[in-house]
Amino acid sequence: MNKTIAVIAAATAVIALGAARAAPLPEASPDDVGFSKQGLTRLDDFFAREIAAKRVPGAVVAIARDGKLVHYKAYGMLDPDKGTPMPVDAIFALASMTKPMAAVAGLTLMEQGRLPLQAKLSNYYPGFADMKVGVTEANGSLNLVPQASPIFIHDLYRHTSGLMYGGRPDSSSPVARQYPDGVAPAIEGDTQAFIDRITKLPLAHQPSTEFEYGFSIDVLGAVVEKVSEQKLGEYLAANVWQPLGMKDATFHPTDAQRPRLARPFANDPLTGKPQSIKLLDSPTKFDCGGACSFATMGDYVRFGQMLLNGGELDGQRILSPKTVHHMTTNHLGPEIKNNVANVEPHRAGFGFGLAVAVRTSEGLSSVPGNPGEFTWNGAYGTQFFCDPRERLVVVVGTAAPGELRKYFREQVQDIVYGAMTK
Repeated sequence: MNKTIAVIAAATAVIALGAARAAPLPEASPDDVGFSKQGLTRLDDFFAREIAAKRVPGAVVAIARDGKLVHYKAYGMLDPDKGTPMPVDAIFALASMTKPMAAVAGLTLMEQGRLPLQAKLSNYYPGFADMKVGVTEANGSLNLVPQASPIFIHDLYRHTSGLMYGGRPDSSSPVARQYPDGVAPAIEGDTQAFIDRITKLPLAHQPSTEFEYGFSIDVLGAVVEKVSEQKLGEYLAANVWQPLGMKDATFHPTDAQRPRLARPFANDPLTGKPQSIKLLDSPTKFDCGGACSFATMGDYVRFGQMLLNGGELDGQRILSPKTVHHMTTNHLGPEIKNNVANVEPHRAGFGFGLAVAVRTSEGLSSVPGNPGEFTWNGAYGTQFFCDPRERLVVVVGTAAPGELRKYFREQVQDIVYGAMTK
């Protein structure tokens, strides 16, 4: 086993060196920005162990502090079936890490006076006004009642619209049985077909009363399309991705990009059951803002650094620092039921801002960090968090769509904070 680990670590080092020339941010020695070089090698050891145990095919990790990259490495395999080594510019299906980018698109329109948070969703898509709220009776039957207040754009950003995802293990709502899973609508039809489908369903809760993870940001993306008169991907490319130099960010990988797509094991290492990432081989018919984008970890660390910098990177301003502050502040007031930790088990002590979870208190969470940390992850195995107090951005790409991904997130955050010397 140790020999295998040594071989994997050696291969990793070569891959990392080969790509170091194309670093997405300026590089620094770990010691110069308060990291222990030795502490960071624990990441190498951790992924070598996990890869040798066939628990994950491979990974790409990027860590930046003070705007400087201190760790940027690829581990293991891009495609476990073909045995292709993982390059640092591997392209990952981002799943819900699409959401913060779609939110930034919406916030650029807010700054232009074109999409206020208190606007009614039905101003853009009238069908939402007539949606009923599903209330489960004692005998298990579903009673449909009118909305007590309308769904606002604000509700989309913070997942308080009453919309949900079908098939989520953390939801006991009988309404969930009527909802499709996260990417099904995008594979099956266009934006309008999605809106038509979703507005015929009951809401899981009264608007503005409960955090319920679901299609809210997909609907926000549809609103961005209506306001901007562009596809979401076109709007993001022009206003976020291209200005930030996020070269591979896309909703539709090209033939040239496809060989760099990171692929999972055919079977879930925990359950042995078949698993897949549908979007790798099923093109989408609309740019779903909740789950359907792709990018490299180099692209995403630049996006995270822009937010950490207060909306600007390398002279390109995407948002005002005041808007970023508003985005990364808790928006779940005491009157709203906070279910964030039901979705992400490491998120006790977190509220939710505009499409990102926000740490509101010391302790409580199972992972180290500081109040003000903002984060969101992807169901296919990607991870993203920023800690403004530590001036830290961390992004991780794996193709691990099973429950094991939550274990990797916790371990990575423990190792990163454990490697800090100040």
